[in-house]
Amino acid sequence: MEAFTITRVYADENGDSRFEEITKPLRAEGDIGFLSEPEEVESIIFRKVVASYDYDAHTAPARQYLVMLDGEIEIETSLGEKRQFKASDILLLEDTTGKGHRTRNLLPAVRSSIFITLKEGTGK
Repeated sequence: MEAFTITRVYADENGDSRFEEITKPLRAEGDIGFLSEPEEVESIIFRKVVASYDYDAHTAPARQYLVMLDGEIEIETSLGEKRQFKASDILLLEDTTGKGHRTRNLLPAVRSSIFITLKEGTGK
């Protein structure tokens, strides 16, 4: 089965941020390829971040997808687990409460990404 793999960052019942791998199944739609189920979104934000970006512990401002266009980042959970992400990786940031996560650029270059904010009340 075709699917997108997405890394979810969420807060557990103790407020600690954690990683979880989820998949978005895709269905065959003929010549146009494979599509997921639609999701309602609130907004889209295009972003460029300076090379020295190192953002201390913070929560996500809203439930949102982060689509990496270039560069590399490291995200560290409140429990100290670290993962690296690169161009074409997709994250679902859902730790809008709790202790948050830390993000830092790994390459000495400006990084581009897209945030897609989900409408409140939509499922994961």
